[in-house]
Amino acid sequence: MSHVVAGHAAEALASLAPSQLEFLQKLPKAELHAHLNGSIPFPVLQELANDFQSQTGGDGSTATALPEPVRAGIQRLQEGVVLNEINDFFGLFPAIYAITSTPAALRRAARAVLEFFLSEKDGYPEAAYLELRSTPRETPAMNRLQYIETVLDEVEQYPPERAALIVSLDRRMDSRTAAECIECAVKLKQAGRRVVGVDLCGDPRAGNMDEFAEHFRAAKAAGLGVTLHIAEIPDCPGPETLQLLSFKPDRLGHATFLDEAAKKVVHTDEMCIEICLSSNLFCKTVPTLDAHHIRYYIGHNHPIAICTDDILPFRNSLLGEYALLMAKPPLGLGLTEPEVEKIAKMGMDCRFR
Repeated sequence: MSHVVAGHAAEALASLAPSQLEFLQKLPKAELHAHLNGSIPFPVLQELANDFQSQTGGDGSTATALPEPVRAGIQRLQEGVVLNEINDFFGLFPAIYAITSTPAALRRAARAVLEFFLSEKDGYPEAAYLELRSTPRETPAMNRLQYIETVLDEVEQYPPERAALIVSLDRRMDSRTAAECIECAVKLKQAGRRVVGVDLCGDPRAGNMDEFAEHFRAAKAAGLGVTLHIAEIPDCPGPETLQLLSFKPDRLGHATFLDEAAKKVVHTDEMCIEICLSSNLFCKTVPTLDAHHIRYYIGHNHPIAICTDDILPFRNSLLGEYALLMAKPPLGLGLTEPEVEKIAKMGMDCRFR
């Protein structure tokens, strides 16, 4: 059983003519916004869950049952996710974090995600280039530096022109933990490891952004790219959005609800917008594809990159996201091949180097 594409992306793919599909498959595409723990193909996740279960109680006792949050999360993913609000998405992660809490399990997960995007299917890879991102976690089996090194060991199985790593900070982190993550990223970059950037992610309602300014300044001073999840929900405060933009990010994740003052900064500094169509539709941060903010950025000839976000809950693929550009309305945006090719080139040009 392989990863199954469903929903909006599947409908768009099914509507394309064979020649259109071949065009998209051959098109060099960069995946710049893929979270490791949200992109584990479900068959691999099931294997990891079974291993976790056997390791937590191998004596045949009732201890072999998965903890309830883990079991419930796996069951939700298996049956198909129903997301009414963006916060529902974050409830899936206790299960995934639990079963990827050892170096061996994390290594298997990272390898599977890299293979999904970079191995050839029907003669073509999903992505010509992948910047995988993940938030370093400290577990009983590894510290945060070991977490990053474990993922890098898999990333570096591919040449530099194919794969790199972005280290994510969670908005819920305290300042000490955020500083540790930045220090690890800088240390590894200076050692020649393939860390190319840092990210801010997590619950958009959480955290004090005042505490993050110094950490992103340190990252930029060390030559790391900066991308920030920003304005993901309607009630993101305008002053906070402007504060995040003052960190001088190179790219922005989602940027769904920027006000006019924020848009002016984004246009002036030509910050690339990481667009995740299926994610926004599933999380209901946009009502329809036709109403998606991608139309605004295309209309203003602003740099964008088409991304998947999390293939696991959203059941999409990078090819499927590009199909949403090309499919005729209402299944897609109805863009022409030259328009889609231009967008793909934007994504490739906005890679962190």
